[in-house]
Amino acid sequence: MALLNFKKKTDSVKTVSPQVEAFLDGYSIEVMPRTAAKVEDFQSLLPAGTRVYIAHIDGTPIEEMVATAKRLAEDGFPVMPHFPARIIKDQATLENWIAMYQGEANVNQALLLAGGVDTPHGDFHSSMQLLESGAFDKAGFTHLHVAGHPEGNKDIDPDGSHKLVNEALQWKQKFSDTTDAKMALATQFAFDAKPIIAWADSLKDAGIDIPIHIGIAGPAKLQTLIKFAIACGVGPSLKVLQKRAMDVTKLLLPYEPTDVVAELAAHKAANPDFNIEKVHFFPLGGIKTNANWAIENGGSSTAPVKS
Repeated sequence: MALLNFKKKTDSVKTVSPQVEAFLDGYSIEVMPRTAAKVEDFQSLLPAGTRVYIAHIDGTPIEEMVATAKRLAEDGFPVMPHFPARIIKDQATLENWIAMYQGEANVNQALLLAGGVDTPHGDFHSSMQLLESGAFDKAGFTHLHVAGHPEGNKDIDPDGSHKLVNEALQWKQKFSDTTDAKMALATQFAFDAKPIIAWADSLKDAGIDIPIHIGIAGPAKLQTLIKFAIACGVGPSLKVLQKRAMDVTKLLLPYEPTDVVAELAAHKAANPDFNIEKVHFFPLGGIKTNANWAIENGGSSTAPVKS
């Protein structure tokens, strides 16, 4: 009921773009155990069936991750926890985590990534090793997502190219072609649509057709976004934020992803076979703030997530 009440208030003051509404259909959002704990009622904020990723930061006990997954699953949301390879000690640990998630929250999907630590804690150092382990296939996982980097990843390609990242994506494409699990690329956030579109087109030209779920930073203070962007290695599109910071009329106003979402939505409407299929939100300014922005802009569909 809270969702309906909120929509009535916003519908009277803002016209929703049909293109943006279609583009936001089936969006996902990311939480951490500590941020999720601050939300009293996810059902009043997120459309039914919204996929919720749970970020696993090094040092977070697996018990907290599983408890968060259980809460969200009991509220009716498909849960996709992160499995960062470099913080997983060995095969036995990996299988134990999977068993815990399935036993408590009936989890059958995962985002596999290398993880944000420099030195692996054990046997794994890449998402490809997690895929090769066979643990997710054995457990019957239906969705396996991997990371995408529209502006490159200097941890992998220090020269600023996409060479090694793209070689890894070619490997993952072959894995996708030979597995029953539905795969997608959940990407790092960016702020400029043009580099995103060019990157997505380049993957398609290279024969990589894994669907893209594009990372979008939710509304937040400009200083907060710049801090996260630098920490996460966001490249060319950081200029969008820097330009905004130079405008004193906008410096103190919260950033909203209106422009980048609208431009991507328009491109998708004009090019229906465009390989960006979904939006994945990073709620850097807070889950409630992000969820309310999505509602205001038409992101309220209850259609089931397909890819």
